[in-house]
Amino acid sequence: MSAVQKAASAAPAAAQFDTIIIGAGISGMYQLYRLRQLGLSVRVYEAGTGVGGTWYWNRYPGCRFDSESWSYGYSFSEEVLREWDWSEHFAAQPETLRYLNFVADKFDLRRDMQFNSRVTAAVYDEPANQWEVTLADGSRARARFLISATGPLSAPQMPAIAGVDDFRGEAYHTGLWPRDPGGYSGRKIDFAGKRVGVLGTGATGVQVIQEVAKTAGELFVFQRTPNWCAPLHNSPIDRQQMARIKAGYPEIFRKCRESFGAFVHDFDKRSALEVSAAEREAFFEKLYAEPGFGIWLGSFMDIMTDQRANALATDFIARKIRQRVKDPAVAEKLIPKDHGFGTRRVPMETRYYEVYNQPNVTLVDIRESPIERITATGIKTRDREYPLDMIIYATGFDAVTGALSRIDIRGVGGQPLKDKWADGPRTYLGMQTAGFPNLFTLVGPQNGSTFCNIPRCIEQNVDWLTGLIGYMHDKGLARIEAEKPAEDAWVAHVDETANRTLFPTANSWFMGVNANVPGKKRCFQLYAGGAPLYRARCQEVADKAYEGFAIR
Repeated sequence: MSAVQKAASAAPAAAQFDTIIIGAGISGMYQLYRLRQLGLSVRVYEAGTGVGGTWYWNRYPGCRFDSESWSYGYSFSEEVLREWDWSEHFAAQPETLRYLNFVADKFDLRRDMQFNSRVTAAVYDEPANQWEVTLADGSRARARFLISATGPLSAPQMPAIAGVDDFRGEAYHTGLWPRDPGGYSGRKIDFAGKRVGVLGTGATGVQVIQEVAKTAGELFVFQRTPNWCAPLHNSPIDRQQMARIKAGYPEIFRKCRESFGAFVHDFDKRSALEVSAAEREAFFEKLYAEPGFGIWLGSFMDIMTDQRANALATDFIARKIRQRVKDPAVAEKLIPKDHGFGTRRVPMETRYYEVYNQPNVTLVDIRESPIERITATGIKTRDREYPLDMIIYATGFDAVTGALSRIDIRGVGGQPLKDKWADGPRTYLGMQTAGFPNLFTLVGPQNGSTFCNIPRCIEQNVDWLTGLIGYMHDKGLARIEAEKPAEDAWVAHVDETANRTLFPTANSWFMGVNANVPGKKRCFQLYAGGAPLYRARCQEVADKAYEGFAIR
């Protein structure tokens, strides 16, 4: 017997389940709940110490919803809807994590979960028709079905800057913020009187900058690419309001079901070009003064498809920035010049632009003066060095495909998924990829849930996948794989719908663009056909006995 064979025979046997789920966030929790109803044995592996996914990891100051809280929570349980009260229209991270723990408690989800268990590899065993999963501690598990519930923004990305490890002060990545061991929030970090540098001005950066600026002695914001931001207009929910929300849940979820992004906002049917200038301005003003994504996803129907219409919305937001920032030179640096409003994800803010009127805040344009390196004592740009006590990396994630590419996933013939997707993801319905039987991605690339009020689209995907697995179980079928022609047609459809919009005109994580992830192919990662069209297509596939899949 060879040394390799002896080692294999000495290793503990792999645990056996019907299904393995990677991730105990919103999608993994609901998928576990639904598969239990089929009587299947399920194991959820989660790298963290508890449930919550993005709301477990992202505990940075200022982290909160930009979906209305009451449109974000699960809709599948009348009991949960009746018992849970939201305190704010856009809940902060600790409340959201409490909510997800409340759901986990109510349905006793943790008994089928294993925490502190990061999946490092998943290999398809074709003769056995099983996936073998390996964890970071070397332990293994096997299952017929493998479901990724890792989420689109769950692979934190540090910047590709020399000297990151040299800094001797405090340093934090927003996606890996230290936890308060006794609660649901992040550890209290004191900014008072300190010189703090924040790298990144995306949605996360905007939220954390607003908080740090309140007490920092000096705050230096290192901005490479400004974003178009709009006011969140958050407010508390009193008991009477919550009672009205509970009574209105059927209508709220119906509205989400019918809207493009599964939000309570949907595009106005008029063209921005067909109304008078006065009417258009009044409508923009109304949306800008209202809570949430209305200014982006409730605006004129053509602001995301027609360059002329988009230019009108872009000009309106630019004027708002100039009104709110006192220094005209700083205002111009905060106004994007390389993409139109809404063509990248729109960060929602609370007095973000007013931060730059404060004497303790300095905007550093690193396009004008690039960062050369992180030093032991701060950040050195081409023009000067900034001494710092703390650096906060709000540099985001290797979006959409990153969490999957960090796992060594190998399908038929040992083909690595990372290699198959080297020139961009290829899927069927965003749920499967040819050559990887019985592997499903709930919130993956080219999937309806990635450009969506995620829980609304997650529920659709989980319910659809549960129906598929139930169908296979009833008919005694064991293996399902996307057919290549169906995959090719879906990729073409994804590209076609994206090209009807203005999203491809901007460099963003929507397009797979991340300066800190070299070599990533620029292509549309999401699904731009809208939630209703995606749901209808999934239903059509199911109605035709799962057309486009080879099942046996």
